[in-house]
Amino acid sequence: MLVEPQDDPARAAADAALLAALADRLAMTATTPDAEALALRRLLAGAPDRAATIKALWGRMDRSTLHVHGADAALLAADRHGLGFQMHETADKALAAVDAGGAALIGLSGVTPWWGRLLARPHLRIVGALPDDATRAPRALRVSTARPGPTGDDRTFWVTDAAQSDHAILAALAQNGLAGTPLSQAGGLKLFVLAGYVQAEDPRLTGLPGTLTGVIGAAPVF
Repeated sequence: MLVEPQDDPARAAADAALLAALADRLAMTATTPDAEALALRRLLAGAPDRAATIKALWGRMDRSTLHVHGADAALLAADRHGLGFQMHETADKALAAVDAGGAALIGLSGVTPWWGRLLARPHLRIVGALPDDATRAPRALRVSTARPGPTGDDRTFWVTDAAQSDHAILAALAQNGLAGTPLSQAGGLKLFVLAGYVQAEDPRLTGLPGTLTGVIGAAPVF
């Protein structure tokens, strides 16, 4: 005998309230990346045991078109944003899509230093990185035309064409008061993660190794 499920008025009311809240939230105008990060951080502080669920729900409320390149980026995008993203064969095509609107999530595992091209395209900036917790290194970077701002817990992405070893570059960063970590290198360029929010015109960046160098964005850490 099949047993009819019993009605649960409390759950039905909670589901209706959730749908109403989602509708109200989706009707709101998007804000800046730093404001969004601060809002998400407040939610996570109130329910640390539900961090993964909150991040996934938050990502699925993102209404911008997400353009993705790379296997790692696709997996991370699916986990955070669902499957409603557009895949691209190359990083250049994903970046071109950002020029036309939306955002891109591009992996770091390829042999092309696509991130170095942001030095010549200052209207594009890294505004996010996945994974976005402090215990893991980023495997994909989110690029947008928005301006990243400080959130109180950030990491900055800095590029150099210096031929010196990573150890020498890290020593130079430390001497200037900056803590760095190597993240990726290809095509004669190196990408480092700097602790904290570092502005492109920060005087501590002056005199560092390399002739082609610069900050290409920052991302919040949760």
